[in-house]
Amino acid sequence: MSDVAIRVENVSKFYRLGYVGASSINDDLQRFWQMNILRKPDPFLSLAQTNARDTKGSDYVWALRDVNFDVQKGEVLGIIGKNGAGKSTLLKILAKVTGPTTGAIKINGRIASLLEVGTGFHPELTGRENIFLNGAVLGMRKAEIKAKFDEIVDFSGVERYIDTPVKRYSSGMYVRLAFAVAAHLEPDILIIDEVLAVGDAEFQRKCIGKIQNVSRNEGRTVLFVSHNMTSIADLCTQCVFMKQGQVLSYDTTSKIIGQYLQDNLNNLNQYNNLESVPRDNNQYAKRVKIISMEMEQDNYFWKDQPEFHFTVKVTDPNITELEFGFAVNGANGSRVFTYESEQAYACHNEQILSFRLKITDPVLVPSRYYISLGIRSHVNTLDAIDNYLSFSVLDTDKNGKHFGFTQGPEISGYVDSAVDVSEIHTK
Repeated sequence: MSDVAIRVENVSKFYRLGYVGASSINDDLQRFWQMNILRKPDPFLSLAQTNARDTKGSDYVWALRDVNFDVQKGEVLGIIGKNGAGKSTLLKILAKVTGPTTGAIKINGRIASLLEVGTGFHPELTGRENIFLNGAVLGMRKAEIKAKFDEIVDFSGVERYIDTPVKRYSSGMYVRLAFAVAAHLEPDILIIDEVLAVGDAEFQRKCIGKIQNVSRNEGRTVLFVSHNMTSIADLCTQCVFMKQGQVLSYDTTSKIIGQYLQDNLNNLNQYNNLESVPRDNNQYAKRVKIISMEMEQDNYFWKDQPEFHFTVKVTDPNITELEFGFAVNGANGSRVFTYESEQAYACHNEQILSFRLKITDPVLVPSRYYISLGIRSHVNTLDAIDNYLSFSVLDTDKNGKHFGFTQGPEISGYVDSAVDVSEIHTK
C-alpha cells in the first residue's frame, strides 16, 4: 500500500428507488431479522438489478457493482462514462459522503473533494469564513489556512466579494472559490466531479494548469470526472471506463477514450434508422431531421479522401433553406477540424435532400476518426447528431507501402478543411 493512494476492493452500492436511503422501516426490520437473528444474507440484495436508466424494472438497483481498481500516488486518474454510470456515486464513497453497501476502500492520505457546486460551503457565511471552515473540515490548522489565504483568494478571482455571503455568489463564483480552497490546502488526494464545466474558459485553463502542477510537481493524486474528452486526454495518465455501475476497463487514457467513443457509436447504431435516435437538441427536431448518414467505407489509406453521405427530411413549410456543418473528432475526443457549408440550400415542405461529401483537405494521419453532423437554418440548429459515423485512416498506401506513422490519438487543435460537395439530390 506504500505506493497506492486509493484501493477499491469489490465495492458495491445498493439503493431502493423512491426512498431516502436504501430502505423503508419495514425493510429495515426484515433485514435485521434475516441478518442479525437468522445470520442470513441481506434478503433484498437478490432483488437488485443493474442501474439502466432507460428501462423499467425492480425498485432495487445497484448504483455500483463489484468495482475494483488501484490508484497510484501522484497519478491523475480519469473516470468516464455516460450519465448514470455510477461515477458520482463512486466519488461520494471515496470522499466518505456515503458508505458502500459491500466491499472496502483503503485510502492513504488526506482527501479534498469538489463534488458539486458549493460542496462544503455554508451559504450564510462569507467567502472568507468558508475558506477557514472548509480548511478546518480538511484538517488544516488555522495558521496553515492563514498562510495560504491570499493565494487562495488571488487564484479564485473573487477578492471583491470575499466578505459577501456565498449565497449571493453566482454558480461560477462558487466553483472558483471552492476549487481554489480544495487545491491550495494541499490535500494528498483531490477529487473533482465535472464542476469545472461551470467556470468560464479562462478559469478552466487555470484549473487544468493547477491540477497538472499538483500531480506532476507535488506528487499528489487526482481523480477527475468529466464528459470533456479533451480535458481527460490532457490531464489523465490512466482512465477508468464505467457503464451501468461497473468498471468495463481500466487502461491508458488513449485506449479508454477510444473504447468510450466506440461504445457510444455502437449505442447509436443499434437504432434501425436515424429518425429514432434520441436527440439532445429536439426543439426543432420535428421540423427538419437527419434520416440517414453513411460512410462510403470503413477504412481509408493514407492520402485517400474519405467520403460520406447524409439525407435530410424537411417537414416544416416555413423552412426554405438549409445549411450544414460537420466536425471530425480524433480518437481521444479532441476536435480535428470543422466545416461549415459555404452556401444555403433551398428546400420546401416534405422535401428530402441528399448530400455526398468528400474530405479533400487536410490529409488525415493514421488513426480512428468520428464524424458529427449538424443542420441549421439561419441561426437555429434544426438537428444534430454527435459521433455517429467512424472511419480509420491506415498507415499504408494502396500498394502496401508503409509510411512509418504510429496509430494513436495524437491529433488536437483546429484547422479549416476543404470539402467537395460532389452530389446533391432533392426529392
